[in-house]
Amino acid sequence: MDMSGKAVLITGGTGSFGKKFVARILKSDVRKVIVFSRDELKQYEMSQEFRDPRIRFFIGDVRDERRLHRAFDGVDIVVHAAALKHVTACEYNPFEAVRTNVIGAQNVIEAAIDRGVRKVIALSTDKAASPINLYGATKLAADKLFVAANAYVGDKPTRFAVVRYGNVVGSRGSVIPFFHQLRETGSLPVTDKRMTRFWITLDQGVQFVLDSLARMKGGEIFVPKIPSVKVVDLARVIAPNCKVQYIGIRPGEKLHEAMITEDDARRTVEFDSYYIITPESPVWLEEGETYGGKPLDERFSYCSHTNSHWLTDEEIRQYLGDYA
Repeated sequence: MDMSGKAVLITGGTGSFGKKFVARILKSDVRKVIVFSRDELKQYEMSQEFRDPRIRFFIGDVRDERRLHRAFDGVDIVVHAAALKHVTACEYNPFEAVRTNVIGAQNVIEAAIDRGVRKVIALSTDKAASPINLYGATKLAADKLFVAANAYVGDKPTRFAVVRYGNVVGSRGSVIPFFHQLRETGSLPVTDKRMTRFWITLDQGVQFVLDSLARMKGGEIFVPKIPSVKVVDLARVIAPNCKVQYIGIRPGEKLHEAMITEDDARRTVEFDSYYIITPESPVWLEEGETYGGKPLDERFSYCSHTNSHWLTDEEIRQYLGDYA
């Protein structure tokens, strides 16, 4: 995605993804980068790390539509990364998750349309596919809102799309720093020896968002082709001398994750390194405009335990980097 001369805003911009994304686009000829988030301390710390006159730090909450309306003034591209994402916290505080992840998503949509933002891309999660916990349910609702917003926008130029990927290596709340902290104890807790997850690095996630911004026409859910790993293998590589304790699956947790379900397969198309779940009724597309790609068998599904790409121990070490 060519950022030359663009004003880019990222919600939740002081998070793991936000910091990596900002560092990446500052290497381009971007005109302005706006970091929108709630925590002034994190913004201060980030301002000390990124001493660039093109950055603006905007304190606000996606729950506050008026504040978003002010922040989006003159913005060309919005990346929506703000969310409550900890599964157990969302289970215990359900309406707080709804207020941020669902109502906040609609607020972003309203403000983007009113301010004439050209492109909005939202970060989703594998937990939004056939969700069994509240976090996944709120992200599924947000995905639906962003796809439908392309019709809701009418004849205005704003277009919305979604990026859906799996666990991010080393992000806040990731199991990797948790295992790393515990390896001196000689014991690591693993919920189930069969548990599998999709894995992606922050750098890969940022690149995929940039690629998806360039490709989007509006209404797509972009899904990267990424590897799977067994959580028990991850624990073994991080702490080879530790004993593994199986503690059982926690409330709201899946044994395996999915990014494309069989129900999504009938409107999914495949490319070399990614899939697109296309919208059911793309009424906003120009006549004759299509997404291309190879249609999939209706029985297809993209799940972490049936994935064709599994990380070897050496690849796990490469993904872990300093955590290995």
